[in-house]
Amino acid sequence: MTMEPSIQISTQDGIYTIMFNRPAVFNSFNQEMGRAFQEALDGAAADHSVRCVIITGKGKAFCAGQDLKEVTAPDAPDFNEIVEHTYNESIRRIRSMEKPIVAAVNGVAAGAGANIALACDLTVARHSAFFIQAFSKIGLIPDSGGTWFLPRLVGMQRAAALTFLGDKLSATEAETMGLIYRSVADDDFDAEIGALTNRIAQMPTRGLALTKRAFNLGWQADLSDHLTTERDLQMEASRTHDYAEGVAAFLEKRSPQFKGL
Repeated sequence: MTMEPSIQISTQDGIYTIMFNRPAVFNSFNQEMGRAFQEALDGAAADHSVRCVIITGKGKAFCAGQDLKEVTAPDAPDFNEIVEHTYNESIRRIRSMEKPIVAAVNGVAAGAGANIALACDLTVARHSAFFIQAFSKIGLIPDSGGTWFLPRLVGMQRAAALTFLGDKLSATEAETMGLIYRSVADDDFDAEIGALTNRIAQMPTRGLALTKRAFNLGWQADLSDHLTTERDLQMEASRTHDYAEGVAAFLEKRSPQFKGL
């Protein structure tokens, strides 16, 4: 019997969709899925026709984090190997890819699955979805960037509560506290994701890429140094086709036709 791939990829109109495809185990990660995910991210980064990336899950879950059967097997890899090669390399690719990435959280996002969603540029979740920092329930710490992203997104007190207590957080609660961009009614979810990503794909995506680079650099810079970074990136943006098109369209009172160049 042929096994389905753990990651499914599809492309349409400049939108590259990566779907976690282990629904029987709530799309939890094993090493094979981690490698396939990174290959999919590399494919999106290298494809010049891609203007926006979606990460989502098949079935009832977005991603339940680590498949515990892998770490409890007799020949289990150690945690250094799992964290570094399955998760850290994935997070590095998400943040360094100079294309907008939307996490379409269709169901539960737990453990590393939650933190993969939070590493994306925009996170949109169904009302019925929820997030849970499940690590404390088995004596671990948040990985996949969780201890880095959470305090920056919601502050130290809320980050501590979410990680220490490991309580479920609804999508609407996550939106209210600024953890995610927005939550959407289940029946409207697919249409909202389609509208959002199509809108992004029509935008000057090279400028968006440079904005993402500036955000990444800004996390660790003081204001004066970061102003210099903004200046340099603005110069790079001003040399793009889309800048020239945007200015021309404004002056000519027409809609711009951006190419992501």
